Amino acid sequence: MKNNAVLKIVALVVAFFIFLYLIITNFYTEATSPTENTLSAQEKQDGWVLLFDGETTNGWHMFSKPNMKHAWKAVNGELTTSTNDTSGTHGDIVTDGLYENFELVFDWKIAREGNSGVFINVQDDTSYIATWATGPEYQLLDNPNMQPGYLDGGKKGAGALYGLVPLKTRVEPNPAGEWNNSRIMQVNGKINFWLNGVMTCEEQIGSERWMGLVANSKAAVFPDFSKSTKGHIGLQDWAKGVSFRNIKIRII
Repeated sequence: MKNNAVLKIVALVVAFFIFLYLIITNFYTEATSPTENTLSAQEKQDGWVLLFDGETTNGWHMFSKPNMKHAWKAVNGELTTSTNDTSGTHGDIVTDGLYENFELVFDWKIAREGNSGVFINVQDDTSYIATWATGPEYQLLDNPNMQPGYLDGGKKGAGALYGLVPLKTRVEPNPAGEWNNSRIMQVNGKINFWLNGVMTCEEQIGSERWMGLVANSKAAVFPDFSKSTKGHIGLQDWAKGVSFRNIKIRII
């Protein structure tokens, strides 16, 4: 009887330590498993490709100056730049590759009073003054802390097709320092923007309506603005600081 009691106690102790081991192992695995800047097996099968590996700035270069050391860095799994960083030249960076019909998704967070953007169809050429001289912009902004009037009726708010048209559906970004999720799709010149799951833009590049929007905007002074529906994707280094992660694209 005593032997049976001892065996039961031993079995319970062993079971307890096995249970404790499984809990600790599972916790450690969840805590250390890379969940950011990775692709699932299904995403790979669907044709998604990472534009940021989480560790380097490979695949990106300074607009019109591919050999210049820029101020963008990979830090803690984020592609980031800050006005306080003086270790490189500040400016917009663009993808090494060109894209035409695609779906692009990315997470972003912005500093307080921050102002940035993502450009599409950028022509990476020294004859152009900047990314925004040729490529339409998906606006990234700390809406609540902008000066009065800056949002321009929604044309310059986060998720907007910058300076051209107000948001299709009103939506506010998460506060400065918190992550947002955005999506851009372009198919045969038709562009759609989403911010945190809400569609904010739906326009056709080259249409009569589009030409009117451009003509009544500051972009009208740039003769090649949006003339191409194929180009580089650009990230804007404009004010305060901005960070990106999970930047992925698939060709449509």
